[in-house]
Amino acid sequence: MNPSMAFATVLIDELVRHGVRDIVLAPGSRSAPLAYAALEAEKAGRLRLHVRIDERSAGFLALGMAKIRRIPVPIITTSGTAVANLHPAVLEAHHAHVPMLVLSADRPPEMRAVGANQTTDQVKIFGNSTRWFYEFGVPERRAGQQDWWRSMVGRALAEATGVPTGDAGPVHLNIPLRAPLVPDVDSEDWPEDLSGLPRGESWLNIRQVDSHRAVAAGPGIAPVPRTLVVLGDLPEPSMAAEVAELADAAGWPVIAEPFGQYHRGRVTPHGALILRATEWLERNRPERVLVAGRTTLDREVGKLLRHPDVSVEVVTAGTSWAGSSHHTRRVHAWEDIERSRTAVASCADRAWSARWRRASTALSEAATPLIEGSWPSGMTVARTVVHNLPDGSAIVIGPSNIVRDLDLARNPNRIAREVVSVANRGLAGIDGMVSTAAGVALSRPERPTYALMGDLTFLHDGNALLIGPDNDKPDLTIVVLNDDGGGIFSTLEPGQDHLTDSFERIFGTPTGANLELVCRARSTQYELITDRDTLADRIANPSKGVRVLEVRIERSAERPLHERLAEVARHALAELD
Repeated sequence: MNPSMAFATVLIDELVRHGVRDIVLAPGSRSAPLAYAALEAEKAGRLRLHVRIDERSAGFLALGMAKIRRIPVPIITTSGTAVANLHPAVLEAHHAHVPMLVLSADRPPEMRAVGANQTTDQVKIFGNSTRWFYEFGVPERRAGQQDWWRSMVGRALAEATGVPTGDAGPVHLNIPLRAPLVPDVDSEDWPEDLSGLPRGESWLNIRQVDSHRAVAAGPGIAPVPRTLVVLGDLPEPSMAAEVAELADAAGWPVIAEPFGQYHRGRVTPHGALILRATEWLERNRPERVLVAGRTTLDREVGKLLRHPDVSVEVVTAGTSWAGSSHHTRRVHAWEDIERSRTAVASCADRAWSARWRRASTALSEAATPLIEGSWPSGMTVARTVVHNLPDGSAIVIGPSNIVRDLDLARNPNRIAREVVSVANRGLAGIDGMVSTAAGVALSRPERPTYALMGDLTFLHDGNALLIGPDNDKPDLTIVVLNDDGGGIFSTLEPGQDHLTDSFERIFGTPTGANLELVCRARSTQYELITDRDTLADRIANPSKGVRVLEVRIERSAERPLHERLAEVARHALAELD
């Protein structure tokens, strides 16, 4: 066995010993030893190998597979631009606290700075976006290396999962390798046994963060009667349940962005739409807003958090927090949620909370006919999708207009049980959404997975549909709202009437792409949906494999619909109370 193959064999073996069951490979020459070792592990039934031709898709596939399970899925790449193409996924994992492990092959030191092919400076190429970086020395034919190799693998997985800091995220291992880079036909034995510790034990014993966190003493979350809970995007979908249970215990109303996995019974319908009824809000303004997770969708939430008469408190699951404003007065550790439940039980101002419930009902009764009557629109499509999801399914939500349409259109009480909703809200880019959705589907093959996104987001990651015949295929239904361009900008400042002359050229960016041909070129099922009942049926009855459902909408109708919905909200609550 040559040194490069010895190293790769030990590295893959130790990853499996730490619980890794999936590896993503973007093929290349310099990374060949890692590829061969991963393939041998797959043949032995120890892991699944997912091969992708596009490194950017590979990165987001690994990210998607780790979003819910929270187990890093290593990504193997060759050197050069292959590594750089992982940067968008690394950035998203960094900001969204998703565990990730990059294994980049590299040239040995003597081949650097001499003009060697596919060679660049890969040392800390991702800058401050990784939790940890380490470069191995070049493997050599000598004894005494595997304890070092195995120890570093354990350290990398620990850092990626948030040990000891508590903040999960990406880790980068750079691996210089010398030729030969393929298994030897006839070679001398390796100078030491490479089988590792007995009984499949890992070299490094990692204590997970939750196993050694002490419940801190302190005042906890105070029982403030007029508290509004604002729930944003959290690193782990199940965390939303803890926040919802606290609100239930206290009797506080909840405004939630459309992410997480929890019982949504107390959540106000239509997201932050209620905050647009400014006169009603002034009469029923909360004394305190308790924020959990990143809130990025609605400017009205930001306005409320900046109000001088509102006290803002944040509950954080990590070592830092995403304050939606600079008005945060207090930050709570995540453990404060559980230990404060008894202290806040039934503390809500009953009359005030009842007014919020009545307003929520009135708002839903007024908004529903407008939304339902707007077919085909982003809001109606989003509402139809989420209200027909099967129990226990997952939905991956794209950025820009679609996530905001879903936020405003949905009634959380009509979403099925145990539905888990995730999105790439770390940087909220359109990168890699199809790959992320495929990763989520592959991570939970026993349950259906859906994705909801716009046409530009879908086209941006079209290579994700290129899945070779020897790879596991996800069961994934992708709903594409095709408004032929950047519809989000029509609802923002560039969409104002006096800027129409320049809008199409630099913001609307129509492509005229034929999505049916895009899918056909990638051997992907496709269907054009023209009515709501058909869409509801396709969602309620998922099929096997990847299926794309296109719904065409008019981009020009989106801004007027948003404006009309805000007007309806104000009118519905104007005379309430």
